[in-house]
Amino acid sequence: MTESCRQKSNRRVAGWLSLWVVGMFGFGYALVPLYDIFCEITGLNGKSATLTEVSAKPLEIDRSRTVTVEFAVNVSGIPWEVDRPKTVRLKVHPGESMTVTYAAHSLTDTLSAGQAVPSVSPARAARHFRKTECFCFTRQELAPRESKLMPVTFVVDPALPEEVKTITLSYAVYPAKDIEPTNS
Repeated sequence: MTESCRQKSNRRVAGWLSLWVVGMFGFGYALVPLYDIFCEITGLNGKSATLTEVSAKPLEIDRSRTVTVEFAVNVSGIPWEVDRPKTVRLKVHPGESMTVTYAAHSLTDTLSAGQAVPSVSPARAARHFRKTECFCFTRQELAPRESKLMPVTFVVDPALPEEVKTITLSYAVYPAKDIEPTNS
């Protein structure tokens, strides 16, 4: 093989490898929005429906059956205590709007902010669990030693499969890093 053929071959391999690297970077960059869309469509990863879907069509209440909704919360990395609702297990009729209230308490002497990330299980129930009002929609701020009630209003879609008898709504509360300094 001549020197010019070898250089030509090396350039071709380098070109293909460069295209491969650019393609893999693009694929990796697109994975996050693609995953979010996939989870929203399938209800996987505990992502549930929101207000826009509920207001699109009113639901009829199915009084012939009840579903048990359980509530859990876990606080991580933020000096807060968040209490589950007084009723940790609630029986609801699909289609019926219900509200429960969590109580958050700041355990610090400074302003703190947190963001709640909801999860619904089992996964196949997530697309049928619709929150119309939720403290998880926005970040929550607590002044030093402040306590705050945080409501969640939800509806279980009557299209929920009959074999699902219990749904668990859990929240993980993490610190929100974008706290604005206050002038006191």
